Order: sequence, then C-alpha cells, then structure tokens
Amino acid sequence: MGGGAVAGGGIGVAVLALIGYFVFGIDPTTTTQIASQFGAAGSAEEGRQGTPEDQAGLFVDIVGRNINDVWATKLEGYEPPANIVIYTQGTQTGCGYGESAMGPFYCPADRQVYLDLAFWEQMETQLGASGADFARAYVLAHEVGHHIQTLTGASDQVRRAQQAAGSEAEANRYSVALELQADCYAGVWAANAATVSNGEVALEAGDLEEGLRTASAIGDDALQRRSGGQVSPESFTHGTSEQRMQWLQRGYQSGDPAACDTFANL
Repeated sequence: MGGGAVAGGGIGVAVLALIGYFVFGIDPTTTTQIASQFGAAGSAEEGRQGTPEDQAGLFVDIVGRNINDVWATKLEGYEPPANIVIYTQGTQTGCGYGESAMGPFYCPADRQVYLDLAFWEQMETQLGASGADFARAYVLAHEVGHHIQTLTGASDQVRRAQQAAGSEAEANRYSVALELQADCYAGVWAANAATVSNGEVALEAGDLEEGLRTASAIGDDALQRRSGGQVSPESFTHGTSEQRMQWLQRGYQSGDPAACDTFANL
C-alpha cells in the first residue's frame, strides 16, 4: 500500500494538534507546541458521504470494505460501522457537531467513522509521513478498532473503570490500554488484509517498518521530549513509543485479536 479548519495548501495548528490526538495519539498541547511553525488555513467544504467517485473516496471504499471483511472473519456477529463519512470542514454526528479540527474519529453514538481527508497529503508534505498509503489505511483501521471496542463492550468497561478510578493517573492507564488495543487491532487487519482480499489490499515492502517508525515518533514520551517538557508517565493517555510499536507489531505478527489484551496487566 494503523475545533480550526483545513483547506487548500495549509493546515491550522489546532487542526494538526487534534488530528495528532484523535488519529495517532498525540497530546494536543504537546503537538500544538511542536506544530507552531505551520501556518493556519482557511475554510473548506461541508461534510459529505465518501463515494468511489474520487480518489479519496475510492481508497476509503476499498480499504474500508477490506477492514470489514477481515473483521467479519475474526469477530462472530460482526456488524460494520454504519458509515464512513468523509468531511473537510464540519458535519453533524451522533456525538455532536464534528469539526475539521477534530481530525478522524469514531462516534459510538451513531457507530460511524468520520474522516477529515484534507490532512492526508499534508501528512506527507509537512509531517514527513512518506508511507502515505499505509498511514491512511492505518488511520481508518485504528478508528474501526474503536468500533470493535464498542461492539465487544470494552469501551463501556473503560468508561466505568475511569469513573471509579481513584486518580487521574489511574484513569489515564485505562485510556492507554484502549488506544494500544486499537493499534493492535490495526495490526490484526494489516496481517489479514491480503488473504481476505486475494491480494487486492496488501502491505508492500517497508510498510510495516514505516508504521513502526510512525508509532515510535508519536509515543507520549517521545512527544513530551520533543516539546522540551518533562516526561510525565502519569499523564500518558496513548502509550509510550515502545508500547505503540509493540502492540502494532503484536497485532500484525499474530493476526489474531485475542493477542490484543492490553488490559491484562492493569
């Protein structure tokens, strides 16, 4: 081949920060500090449904179908997300009004994945994500991973555990486990993509390595170091570089969602 707005050839700092948070697990405050060199952008289109009538829609259609096909073989009674909505400025969702600054996200209330695709090219041109196709597919697979967690009840269990937690640090550990599991699920998809699609969707040489480098770069510890701040494990919400690499790779090497129990040691 895992509030601000995006338009034209620029990317807002808030957009970059929240894209980083919702897609790759980057803390918005940290990412805003890192991304202050980038300029803000203007407005863009309203939300629309993705269709195979353009390149982005075709990519989402093919990869999204493949992800669903993989999970239909891995999870008994699997029900795909209700839809994958492509939007660039804003769109109504079951979780409220979704804005471009939120980046790609999954809404459990309407069981839909929402993708702001304007940043895909900017990931490569401004953020150095040379493995663009894999990164795009990883984004989608990670968000569907959160849909899996809704179906299995893991998301609800985490919310209840966080409400009962005795401290913010304890609550954050559940958040880390949830995000690492979504990374692992993205790896499970990648491991099975070619078999299920008869080779139509498959990783090429170097794709996994690119994914692991990305996972390393977006660990909570790496981002805190890059921002010049002190590394504070109690504030982690998505996992360290090592953890993100480990769980993405574990999902890929096993190809089995049963290997993705990130909650076992909590």
